[in-house]
Order: sequence, then structure tokens, then C-alpha cells
Amino acid sequence: MHEKFMARAIEIAAESINAPGTLPYGAVVVMDGEIVGEGLNRAGATCDPTSHGEVEAIRDACTRLSVISLKGADLYTSGEPCSMCVATMYQVGLARMFYAGAASDSNNFFGRLTEHDPKWARAMSNQELREQVGLPIEQRSMPATQMMVTDMAAVFEAFIVRNT
Repeated sequence: MHEKFMARAIEIAAESINAPGTLPYGAVVVMDGEIVGEGLNRAGATCDPTSHGEVEAIRDACTRLSVISLKGADLYTSGEPCSMCVATMYQVGLARMFYAGAASDSNNFFGRLTEHDPKWARAMSNQELREQVGLPIEQRSMPATQMMVTDMAAVFEAFIVRNT
């Protein structure tokens, strides 16, 4: 059964061969033995850098099921996910993830791709991204300044009062 779902993720990835603005990263979300969400990396086509196959499959599943939790579901993806996708998987409660290509395969792919078309160059590698995301906010290479804490606390409080 796992092969069927992985084959579908790879089939979705292969759609990118003839679809401008897409990359060969496809994914499916499976719940109770059924595909409930599918996604293809459409970052270039939509000018949305968060449009990775895994995120798109999760968005599709959540929309189809009218939920924001996919607790217990599995995700099958054509390539080892980046930190953003992994964070999204944890955020929605996925139970397991199955992948085909390793991160090193993606690094090789992007290296070859950007030789031919620099528009696909990434700001940092998946490894660099993982390292930065794992650091405390004050140690990251991107400066961050906290401000207007009291104003935001008031919004949080008003939301709780209004919605509970």
C-alpha cells in the first residue's frame, strides 16, 4: 500500500516536467488509507515561495476536510522536506512521513538547475535553513527586534474575550 501512495507523489512530481513554474516535488496526504490531499511545488508559477508540494498537499487536505488538524495522517513526498515543510507537518499533527529523494538529491538538482536558470537559486541550502531555524531568535543571522508587546497582548486578550 505504501508504494501506491509514493507512486502517486512521484507521479504528481513528474507533472512539473511540462508545467512551467513548477518544480518536481509532489506530495499526498493519506488518512485512513485514502488520499485526502495532493500537492505540487508551484512556487515559480504562483510567485509563492511557500508553495512546496508538502505544504500544498496539507492545504488541500485541510480544505477538503474543513479542518486545521490532520492528526494521525501520513504524508508521502517525492523528496526529503525542507524545514518549512517539516514544521508544517508537525503543526498539523501528521503521524508519519515517507520520502523518495534525499536532501542531497535536492541539493544536486538545484545546483544543476540554477546553472541553467539562475531564477531558481535559493537564498540558503536546506542544511543552512535547518541550522538557522533551530537557533534561538537572538542567535539567527537575520536580526529580529521585538516591539509593541503591550499592544499585541491587548489584541490577544480581546480575541479571547470575544471568542470564548
